[in-house]
Amino acid sequence: MPGKRLCRDERVQIQTLWEEGYTYEQIGQRIHRWPSTIWREINRNNSYRHGPKNPRGQQLPTGRRGAYRWGYDAHFAQRHADQRAYRPKKRKCAPGTVTRFLVQEGLRQHWSPSQIAARLRTDFPDVPEVWVSHETIYQSLYVQGRGSLRAEIARQDALRSGRTGRRPQSRAAAATRSRRPWAHEPGFHISDRPAEARDRAVPGHWEGDLVVGARGSSAIVTLVERSTRYVMLGALPQGWVSAEVIGVLARLAGRLPAHLRRSLAWDQGSEMARHADFTVASGCEVFFCDPHSPWQRGSNENTNGLLRQYFPRSSTDFRDWSQEELDGVAAELNGRPRQTLGWATPAEVLNQTLIATTT
Repeated sequence: MPGKRLCRDERVQIQTLWEEGYTYEQIGQRIHRWPSTIWREINRNNSYRHGPKNPRGQQLPTGRRGAYRWGYDAHFAQRHADQRAYRPKKRKCAPGTVTRFLVQEGLRQHWSPSQIAARLRTDFPDVPEVWVSHETIYQSLYVQGRGSLRAEIARQDALRSGRTGRRPQSRAAAATRSRRPWAHEPGFHISDRPAEARDRAVPGHWEGDLVVGARGSSAIVTLVERSTRYVMLGALPQGWVSAEVIGVLARLAGRLPAHLRRSLAWDQGSEMARHADFTVASGCEVFFCDPHSPWQRGSNENTNGLLRQYFPRSSTDFRDWSQEELDGVAAELNGRPRQTLGWATPAEVLNQTLIATTT
């Protein structure tokens, strides 16, 4: 079958066959179109002025009824079709509009176009004038610089981490990790974690890890709550030996009520060798993942990837970041709408949880 829209040549054929008295079905068979397509074309673009006329220019009766009595001219029909296809619309993200301002505010907070589009509908349910699709936002970002966009895509790395290939894991490192006794004590494997943590039904179950800076010289603690995706970050100005990490974790846990300190999932890094001290200080049990199994801390891995937007691995020295600055980054992440939360923000969901547990 031809394309969706009739072309000029097809309209010329329709005109010729129509003047010869062919029906919709017969014309459709001749030009390989559905009869309904011919019917719509005739009804949209027919014209009494283009029917058969006598030498004086007077309209002649055709003897046919309904739309069959009208005339059809291909050039007249093509001109009308072109006029209907042209729809000048005012751009919703044009400079100076409220929508553009709201979109810019979202982009400054590192929201994605999908997050911005969803939150505009949530925050302004009665103001459809400011609603905009994520595709419109993408076009507003890139349509003026297509050349530079192509260059950016050409230079884009295959992996979000910036590596173009997988980094091999040495066998020696795997053997060392497998000999860490604190990760193999009975009752501390991630499979021993309460079932309520696996289905994210009850808040208070966390996933944690370290995000390392440039050249492995600095790091910070990252914590993510599995149910609400709420994020907390902890500075490690003195390094990430076990005592320092446990102290930071205890301070972060102290910000939370007791019912939001149920469990913590971590990998088998040496920074958790003194995990028992953390459990005594906070009342939060620690469970260890299997070696080389980051998917067992999926929420935390996803958050660590988002954090690279703020902390590029190649240039970040976390010793230059204070706890207050890290709290600001965490607040921005917690204020970012998430599709998995129905486009609510982690801060909103956690706040609702706290209200529900105190009433």
